[in-house]
Amino acid sequence: MLKIENVEKYYGSKNNVTKALDRISFEVQRGEFIAIMGASGSGKTTLLNCIATIDTPSAGNIFLDGVNVTEIAPQDLARFRREKLGFVFQDFNLLDTLTIEENIALALTINHVDAKLIQHRVHTVAEQLGIEDVLNKFPYQVSGGQKQRAACARAMVHKQSLLLADEPTGALDSKSSKTLLEMMADINRRIDVTILMVTHDAYSASYAGRVLFLKDGRLFNELLKDTQPRQAFYHEILDVLALLGGDISDVN
Repeated sequence: MLKIENVEKYYGSKNNVTKALDRISFEVQRGEFIAIMGASGSGKTTLLNCIATIDTPSAGNIFLDGVNVTEIAPQDLARFRREKLGFVFQDFNLLDTLTIEENIALALTINHVDAKLIQHRVHTVAEQLGIEDVLNKFPYQVSGGQKQRAACARAMVHKQSLLLADEPTGALDSKSSKTLLEMMADINRRIDVTILMVTHDAYSASYAGRVLFLKDGRLFNELLKDTQPRQAFYHEILDVLALLGGDISDVN
């Protein structure tokens, strides 16, 4: 469903050019849960931003469901993001003046979806993520973990093709992080949500089925979980991170 083809990204002027991404290529199958790891400055967030159409590659192509996102007209990008991409950020990005239910429904409301269908979709995804009991509350009235699950619900409610998560556990305590990661792994398995998660944390990455490691803008290594226990996969990830070096946390 997602194909990254020789993607390059440069920043700066002719006399001072930084190559953030260096001919990166890989594919993501529908229903995969992939983590992207790398030291600070490795290019992982730049890559996510290019996939999210927030940034534009200097060269190469990115195909999502057969559409080359690098060729989408600027006036069509906002609609493409709403319909195809779901976003989960470290700081939740919920609107404090809206209830949790209204936050989740926002993209559907903007797209003028029928009110009855909105209610059905919101309550369905809230049930899947275990936040039905806080739908009428405001973000400041719920826990950090509940806020992040609400952000996941908002990212999923439009039945988007791809869920993009940028350090989703960064603002959570260890208990809430574990709950969120278990929930993400569960929805990936149970309802086939495709997830691409950027993280610096080996514990978070161990919940994915595949981990891609970036170094200096290039793909450095790749690990597949297969059928091994999560704890064994976690230690495999730590071994690769030790080879990578740089400022990467392995806190669990």
